[in-house]
Amino acid sequence: MTDAGKKGAGKKGAAEGMVAQRQRRASGSVAQLRPVRRDGWTPARRKLFMEALAATCNVAEAARAAGKSSSSAYAQKQRDPGFAREWQQALCVAYDELEALLLRQSLFGTEQEEIVLDGEGAVKSRKVKRDYPLAIGLRLLLAHAAEVAEQRRVQGIERPDGEDAIVRLRTALEAVRKKGRVVH
Repeated sequence: MTDAGKKGAGKKGAAEGMVAQRQRRASGSVAQLRPVRRDGWTPARRKLFMEALAATCNVAEAARAAGKSSSSAYAQKQRDPGFAREWQQALCVAYDELEALLLRQSLFGTEQEEIVLDGEGAVKSRKVKRDYPLAIGLRLLLAHAAEVAEQRRVQGIERPDGEDAIVRLRTALEAVRKKGRVVH
């Protein structure tokens, strides 16, 4: 490697642990590189923070995972536009995951196993409880109601409880009733 190449590589390697700092001078604002404090927002801490934020959608938890305070995270977001962009991207990922999880729970419910033990610690009975978080489902329906109604209007799709759907449902119910009356 040439001396010029070594100098360029050295500058690039040194720049990885540096952050831009704006200083006010009489002639205006000047960007200057300075080293990241050891207890500051190092690239490793930023990565930990963003990964935790994307996984939890919780700023305080993400800051804890990065070994920083949430007030420090908010201050860094104000100071650093790149950090703010990464923050928004991480929140979008977390929001999409949270929305999908809540939708799955609303549609399919959650299961919880209840185990009853006797006096000696042996399993006496097991019961699986299924719970449907209806409040979450209702919120999701309300959040998307206008959008879905507009899409149905544009595509000319009738509501699921339209007249034709009601007729089909009544026909199906009558067929079930007739089957129930048949004695073998």
